[in-house]
Amino acid sequence: MADLRLHPDRLLPAEPQVRDIARRLYTAVRDLPIVSPHGHVDPRLLLDDPPFTDPTSLFIQPDHYVTRLLHAGGITLDRLGVGAGPLPEEQAREAWRLLCANWHLFRGTPVRYWFDAELSEIFEIEERPSAANADLLYDVISAKLQQPSHRPRALLERFGIEFLATTDDPADDLETHAALAADPGVKTRVAPTFRPDRYLEPGRTDWPDLVKRLGGAADTDVGSYAGYLRALGARRRHFIDHGAVSADHSHADAVAEPLTLGEADRIFRRAMAGQANPAEATAFRRHMMFEMARMSVEDGLVMTLHPGVRRNHHPETLHRYGPDTGHDIPVAVEYTRALQPLLSAFGTEPGFHLVLFTVDADVFGREIAPLAGFYPAVYAGAPWWFLDNPSAIRQFQSSVTEIAGFSRLSGFIDDTRAFCSIPARHDMSRRLDAGHLARLVAEHRLDLDEAADTLADLVSEQPKRVFKL
Repeated sequence: MADLRLHPDRLLPAEPQVRDIARRLYTAVRDLPIVSPHGHVDPRLLLDDPPFTDPTSLFIQPDHYVTRLLHAGGITLDRLGVGAGPLPEEQAREAWRLLCANWHLFRGTPVRYWFDAELSEIFEIEERPSAANADLLYDVISAKLQQPSHRPRALLERFGIEFLATTDDPADDLETHAALAADPGVKTRVAPTFRPDRYLEPGRTDWPDLVKRLGGAADTDVGSYAGYLRALGARRRHFIDHGAVSADHSHADAVAEPLTLGEADRIFRRAMAGQANPAEATAFRRHMMFEMARMSVEDGLVMTLHPGVRRNHHPETLHRYGPDTGHDIPVAVEYTRALQPLLSAFGTEPGFHLVLFTVDADVFGREIAPLAGFYPAVYAGAPWWFLDNPSAIRQFQSSVTEIAGFSRLSGFIDDTRAFCSIPARHDMSRRLDAGHLARLVAEHRLDLDEAADTLADLVSEQPKRVFKL
């Protein structure tokens, strides 16, 4: 069996002089608490604190980073338990065998980096997964999962997570968050995030029903456009009352362009009657992005934006397994013209924070950095999703900071459902930031004390400032 080894200098620069500096910088922040302002961990997991049932439900089923690469290798998603809920043990074990037998598919990917860290540091696995040891590893991990030390709350504390944001539907009653906030056994601050995408998309066939659901949750008549706005505002206040700090948005593009009140009302009524055409639906959604910014100016929720994804690219996979199953594919996106109306109106408003993410790597230096380098409201979001890998993060570090500086960054965002990968993802970011800053020191562009201050700030204080913690 091949050993599973975590090199202490992994991801640090290869040049000895620069690596020495990076090692010193990284060591100073390695154990700082984790601030996670955007993610998808189910809050019920932390409230109920059930034992994780098996390695497959923990590592494979919830993580489309994992399942998409196995699917690309010819393994159908049903064999991995995608969309199936809890699996019988033999089926769960077989899915784990498939992962181990195809371990080579993850070589060179960030998924492999996270996996190695999780297996070694959380479960004390010393052998690289393979077809030969799959059952042994399954049994070792399953036994660990039954111990109190590996239940969700114990891991939450062990991971050192100071703040954890979830992603929540605007109509959610947030009772789980209220119970977590009142529980003295949970030291981490767990906050909901207002995610209204589907309530802003009148092109959906179920949109009238969604709007009525929103109205019911807000106890507001949504028979008019004005009532619809009141309902959204009421639900935002409900989220704020339960600790929310941000509203998250992901649409096909970044355009935020206001309509006249009369035109917005006209399209709203047509959409509620199921009569809005595609052009009207797009115009209304773009208008509502402007309205979401206006509401953020008023109520203080940080506005995060990550457009440019073709959701559910493969219809058959969507039909069989549902959304978020690995086939959301990036498309090119534009920000400069798209956000000009929004930033013209709100870009210099005191207290308004707009964090821009992208899955289009060219956009970082060309558009997001210049916008963040002028508008006080704009921050450059960390490389997200397909870009949350070492090479893209290094590109981001050089292209954005040289234009906008370090103070305009969001801090790292893990954006994950895979609970046990959170510390590995943040560790990767800390190592890469240490390496970038070490190079600036080695090139005599920064003094060592400045680099140390900057790294500590990126890890802890910057995300707190950006997300108003």
